[in-house]
Amino acid sequence: MTAEGFTLFDTPLGRCGISWGPAGVTGVQLPESSEAATRARLLRRFPGLPALAPPAQVQAAIEGIVALLSGEPRTFEAIALDMTGVPPFHRRVYELARTIAPGHTRSYGELARLLGEPGASRAVGQALGANPFAPVVPCHRVLAAGQRPGGFSAAGGVATKLRLLQIEGARFGAEPGLFDAPPPGA
Repeated sequence: MTAEGFTLFDTPLGRCGISWGPAGVTGVQLPESSEAATRARLLRRFPGLPALAPPAQVQAAIEGIVALLSGEPRTFEAIALDMTGVPPFHRRVYELARTIAPGHTRSYGELARLLGEPGASRAVGQALGANPFAPVVPCHRVLAAGQRPGGFSAAGGVATKLRLLQIEGARFGAEPGLFDAPPPGA
């Protein structure tokens, strides 16, 4: 990739955005309330980028994101991410989060322990809250203690996180049957 640019693309959740530069994908934007809002949020993060046709590597990322949001299990370790300006701790968190398979979850505390920093659960949460690459860095697969959803910084908040996990077929939750149909007679 030699040029910088962005494009918007359709998914089952709505219109997403992706930006890139010579070193890889610089950001992914999950859908906002409208196409204009998605474009505006992406361009606030990356002002002045031109709308371009995506290069092959970015097109492959788009196809993977669309497939994931359509319910096909996908991982994105092969997608080059440009983490220029991303703090070193956040990079480590993102690299570890990328290893969580679709339909599976980890807790903030588990990630902190795997990073060798068992007291850093909140710092892991803050790093994931600043994640510019969702769902390529699948922060939605990271839960709070007790398998509670925790937060989510994309439009729609926790409801969007739960929807992403439901699309992936994840089963979790302190509440039995979080994704199941209501019990008979309910």
